[in-house]
Amino acid sequence: MNLFDNTLRDGGNVVGHGFSLELTTSIIEGLLAAGIRDIELGNCKGLGAYDQLGADKAPSDEEYFQLLQPYLSRGRIGMFLLSKCAKAEKIQKAAEAGLSFLRVGANAGDGESSVAAVKMVKAAGLTCRYSLMKAYVSTPAELADEAKMLQAAGVDKITIMDSAGTMFPAEAAAYTKALKVSLSIPVGFHGHSNLGLSQANALAAVAAGADEIDCGLLGMARSAGNCATELAAATLKKEGYLPEVDLYALLDYLDRELIPIMKAYNYHVAVNPTYLMLGLSGCHSNFLPMFKRVAEEENVSLLKLIAEVSTADRKNPSESLLREVAGKLK
Repeated sequence: MNLFDNTLRDGGNVVGHGFSLELTTSIIEGLLAAGIRDIELGNCKGLGAYDQLGADKAPSDEEYFQLLQPYLSRGRIGMFLLSKCAKAEKIQKAAEAGLSFLRVGANAGDGESSVAAVKMVKAAGLTCRYSLMKAYVSTPAELADEAKMLQAAGVDKITIMDSAGTMFPAEAAAYTKALKVSLSIPVGFHGHSNLGLSQANALAAVAAGADEIDCGLLGMARSAGNCATELAAATLKKEGYLPEVDLYALLDYLDRELIPIMKAYNYHVAVNPTYLMLGLSGCHSNFLPMFKRVAEEENVSLLKLIAEVSTADRKNPSESLLREVAGKLK
C-alpha cells in the first residue's frame, strides 16, 4: 500500500495554478523527509497547460523541471497530463528532465481518445499513470472494461477519481474491487471531500484492495479538497500499512512550516496535527491543557507525549504519569 501525494499538483488550485518555486521546494523536502516518495507536482492543470490552456498563475513547466533536479534520486516525481494537451515534444522534454512518470487524465468513458497520449508517454520511456476522472459517470463494470483496455494500451498504474466527491464508502469499494478483479496493474483511489467522506472512502478502497491512495497535505486540492495526507498516513499506519512513513516528521513539518505559510493564503486547516493525534491516540481534548503545559515544561514533543501517555491511560491520565512518560521521551 502506498501514498501518492498530489499536494503540489491538485493542491495548486488553492494558490492559483501552482505553488511558487520556494513553496514547492519546501513541500518536496517535507514529504521526502517523512518517507513519502511518490509525488505529483507542477501546474494544477498539468503539463503544457501553462502555454496551451492559459494556466499561467504558476511557474512554467521548465522552471519546475529545473527545481526538481536535486530530488530525482530520492523520490518518484512526475506530472499530470490532460490527454487533450499531450504533445510529443513536451512529453520528451519531461523525460529529458528526468521525471519518473506522467499521469494521463481523461473523463471516464473517454479512454479510447487517450490511447495516443498513453503511447507518447511510453515512447518517451516514462512510467504512464492514468486517471479515470469522474469515475462515477460509469458503472464499476464499465470502468473496469475501460481500465482493461487502457492497461492493454500500456498504462502502468491506474487511478479511480471521485472528482466531485460524490461517492460513499461502499461505492469506493465497489469500483476498486471491479478494477482489481480485471487488471494486473496497481489500482489507486483519488477522493474529494465534498461530502466529508474522502478519508472514509480511502479506507474503504484500501480494504477492497487498492494499492495506492491519492492525498494532499492539509487536504489541499480543488473544491472541498482531497483526503489529507497526514490523516491517510495516520489511519493507514494504525491499520498496519505504511511502515516507511514517519508520521511524527510529517506532522512536525506541518506545524513548523506549512501551516504557518498557508495562513498567508487564508487557508484553514480542518484537522491540525494536535487534534489528529488526540483522535489517533484516543485522548480526550479536556486533557489537552495539561499535556501542553507538561510538554513545554519538560521540553518534549507534545504529540509524542499524547501518544505515549494514551497507551497507558486514556481514561484519566494523571500529571504524574505525564511527567514520568516525558522523562522517558527526553
